[in-house]
Amino acid sequence: MTSTLWQPFTLGRIELPHRLALAPMTRNRADADGTPGQLIAEYYGQRASLGLLISEGTQPSDDGQGYLHTPGIYTPAHVEGWRGVADAIHDGGGSLFIQLMHVGRIAHPDNTPHHRQPVAPSAIAPEQDIFTAEGPKQIPTPRELSPEEIQAVIAEFRHAAASAIAAGADGVEIHGANGYLLHQFLSPNANHRTDAYGGSIENRSRIVVEIARALAEEIGADRVGIRLSPAMPLGGLDEGDTESVRAQYRHLVGELATLNLAYLHVHHVGDDELLRSFREAWPTALLVVRYGRTREQIGDDIEAGLADIAPLGRFALANPDVVARLREGAEFNELDPSTLYSGGAAGYTDYPVLTHA
Repeated sequence: MTSTLWQPFTLGRIELPHRLALAPMTRNRADADGTPGQLIAEYYGQRASLGLLISEGTQPSDDGQGYLHTPGIYTPAHVEGWRGVADAIHDGGGSLFIQLMHVGRIAHPDNTPHHRQPVAPSAIAPEQDIFTAEGPKQIPTPRELSPEEIQAVIAEFRHAAASAIAAGADGVEIHGANGYLLHQFLSPNANHRTDAYGGSIENRSRIVVEIARALAEEIGADRVGIRLSPAMPLGGLDEGDTESVRAQYRHLVGELATLNLAYLHVHHVGDDELLRSFREAWPTALLVVRYGRTREQIGDDIEAGLADIAPLGRFALANPDVVARLREGAEFNELDPSTLYSGGAAGYTDYPVLTHA
């Protein structure tokens, strides 16, 4: 591994021991009401050596939930549950950013507390199935958010960010990626609005910028990160050709850059020219995740000057001591895909760690 990977780094208000982090990964282990319990605290505590731990997607409201047993951060019980997670991470020397994820149209009434129709920028179905307690079901056509409801969504994000800090988290990450609500607003094939939140690049970006600004006001810009995934074809989204994607995201990142957030987290699908433009425009930390990286390639973007931090996903999932394994050149555990979303400790907190005589 490159020497740069092991250099310390200041991110917002926290000091990180190296340039690795835990990438956000949904694991479906929360209680039915969205409260994270002791098992989740154990999982994150095991991985505290990663320094910066970005949590799984966490809904800011009932409407924000899409999947079964995902955590929330909007009730007193949620706050108490996350406090146990934050304590476990801090006890291990790590820091916690809770990812705030509103799924928008990627939802089903069977999976939410209120059993209502999903909400979205426009009443356009993703034409996909989603897993429910009764098996896969077709995602229904969502209901278009009114302008007043968009303001309520922004307020929900603000409340969730304050709740995260009250729970002892070091910050939050806005999930603007991977086919969920904010990404839906950015995508022309999911956003057919004709008001201030649709049509032009500026209008489609508006809710993302307004949420980021609201959270910066609420908890401090240096405790807010954001994840984007330009051209990521998830959730039925199609953001257009390369030049359209570049125009959309160069505008959005330029607007967000003025807020001096703690970091920009890019789920990268291969447009290095666009990534370089982010590097030039972004004033603080840049996190980059690429699909298909080998362990030898983890530090490549940092060495190339395209990133400051390299979050790890599946490597960290199957190896709670991945930092030690990388430092020592030890073999990795193999991931068991059958346990990714199965619930319980199996394939979650029972991966073995290195032992030393």
